[in-house]
Amino acid sequence: MSRSHSPLGTKLDAPDGEKQRTHSVDARAELGDDRRHTHHDIPDHGHNPSAQKGVDENPDLTLHYSHEHQHTHLHHGRPSLAGRHDDVLYAEGTTFDRSNLNDPGPQDYSQHHLRGERADQKDFVTTDAEKGALGPAPVETNSSEEEGKQHRLPRVYSKYKIFVHLFIWLLFTGWWIAGLVMHRHDLGWLIPFLLYLAITLRLIFFWVPITIVTKPMHLIWNHTGVRVYQMTPEKFRLPLAALVAIAVILIGSFVSKESADNTRGNRAISLLGLALMIVLLWATSRDRRKIRWHTVIGGMLTQFVIAVFVLRTKAGYDIFNFISFLARELLGFADQGTAFLTATSVTELGWFLTGVVPPIIFFVALVQVLYYLGILQWFIGKFAVFFFWSLRVSGAEAVVAAASPFIGQGESAMLIRPFVPHLTLAEIHQVMTSGFATIAGSVLVAYIGLGLNPQALVSSCIMSIPASLAVSKMRYPETEETITSGRVVIPDDDEHKASNALHAFANGAWLGIKIAGMIVATLLCIIALIGLINGLLGWWGRYINITQDGDPYLTLQLILGYICYPVAFLLGVPRDDLLQVGELIGIKVIANEFVAYNSLTSEQKYIDMSPRSRLIATYALCGFGNFGSLGTQIGVLSQISPSRTGDVSRVALSALFSGVLSTLTSASIAGLLVTDQATLAQQT
Repeated sequence: MSRSHSPLGTKLDAPDGEKQRTHSVDARAELGDDRRHTHHDIPDHGHNPSAQKGVDENPDLTLHYSHEHQHTHLHHGRPSLAGRHDDVLYAEGTTFDRSNLNDPGPQDYSQHHLRGERADQKDFVTTDAEKGALGPAPVETNSSEEEGKQHRLPRVYSKYKIFVHLFIWLLFTGWWIAGLVMHRHDLGWLIPFLLYLAITLRLIFFWVPITIVTKPMHLIWNHTGVRVYQMTPEKFRLPLAALVAIAVILIGSFVSKESADNTRGNRAISLLGLALMIVLLWATSRDRRKIRWHTVIGGMLTQFVIAVFVLRTKAGYDIFNFISFLARELLGFADQGTAFLTATSVTELGWFLTGVVPPIIFFVALVQVLYYLGILQWFIGKFAVFFFWSLRVSGAEAVVAAASPFIGQGESAMLIRPFVPHLTLAEIHQVMTSGFATIAGSVLVAYIGLGLNPQALVSSCIMSIPASLAVSKMRYPETEETITSGRVVIPDDDEHKASNALHAFANGAWLGIKIAGMIVATLLCIIALIGLINGLLGWWGRYINITQDGDPYLTLQLILGYICYPVAFLLGVPRDDLLQVGELIGIKVIANEFVAYNSLTSEQKYIDMSPRSRLIATYALCGFGNFGSLGTQIGVLSQISPSRTGDVSRVALSALFSGVLSTLTSASIAGLLVTDQATLAQQT
């Protein structure tokens, strides 16, 4: 049985010439992980011509809907195939390995396929992940016929591309130099330089293989980090890694000077809360012996490093401040559309309906355009590959975790739709946890519009990526072999693919209306329901003298505040604000984060909290972890793969618990690191 160890993914022609297009990156790295299954074992097709023919015609049978799992999900490997080859099929050919062409063998059907049926094609296009194109794909020889089908502008661009790129580079070079000379003291130099550097590198790597950078990096890493790892006795590797992580967290947390109520005592409480959450996850783990501590340690350390970069460094603060500035400007553009439809005075009313809903619609439409252009997939792919390599999770988990802060819990699951029927239980748990642990970009601008701190919101979204991976892998460790082990795959969504950018923008506008309408209706009903519950509780409490100044005092918020009181204490909240922060956390879990954030910015008792309390509360509420989202995720995943509805429901509550804890770990780390709290907690 041959096994492929491919650095790249592939796309093969499907029946009737219909191409299966996937963006695939095999991120198998030599990180000391002794994995023996790069790809899945398949039945031997070498002695069965009909089976061979079927595989050749449709190389990705494992993703076909007819082979969705109808059995207890135990293992993706040869043992699971014994006695039931007709139920589950696993096929090779989904990755392209040039070594197959140089090493013929009796079972290497891919080489036979390439040399036999495609003998007339002289070359195959294979490029790295940076370029985006994946092979094998035939090089068209009838260029004149192809050019006749192209529009004039793409032909001209293709012919003079180098001059277009040179013009863009010279334009931004002149802009950067002019800005450096005239505005480096008032507007700053870091953001323009980073933008100029990103554009320059992007243009360079259009013409120069990125391997000139990655090969030296791999060489250095293999002769430094890998050597040290291999020289360390295996029994000491995990304890040393844990000690390094603990040392980094302790030093990063306690070396800075005290300020206001951010005393070292409060930081110690935040650290205790973080430790207790890890202990709780370990104690309630589904299988403590199967916990992959590399993922847990790496995830928590990555989360802490991101927080240090944002909350303790000038460069990190400036970068995230610039991102929040762009988000605030985005709100302004939506206001122009609102003013056109109504009147300029309407944008100054401060209403949720006129100040928050229009930016949501505009932002969703903009995201759809970015997705159509492939820009969003590029960013998601880079994040996914990084977390795949560093935290040793499956490709599907890395993609969903990286995408959740950008496009939301339901949409991120759609990115791996072909793989959902074949996910392991641990992967389903991780997919749901990632959705609960963060908020989506579509509502991020809404919260910024409420007056919340943008840096805290943006940094919390990014911190939630490694946090959700670490927390989920403690709560529900992987005990099976995953189908996307060894590669990061983002399939194209042909079903909802737009014809052009304008079509994508129109589709996004309609989707934005539906999302905004759902948010408005949900908020109206939930706030009204909370009012009803408070009315009943107040009426009941009046008869046993639970009142304050003659008014009813017993409310749902009060009950939730006392339930979550210990949680607020362990996050490092100052003593005077424990009840208020506990109330907000309880409201967020029972209702949703919209209601909690609205209370944080509009009710006086929450506005009067200390800057440290407001900042910790902002981090603690920044996630979709509530019972309403639980129904949403079950519904989305059940629609994608009806055969896995039972598995989704089985892990849903555990994933909700893990998602809430992921968000709370970010709040604990914020309590450890924030120093300039008055600046960070101020409303924008």
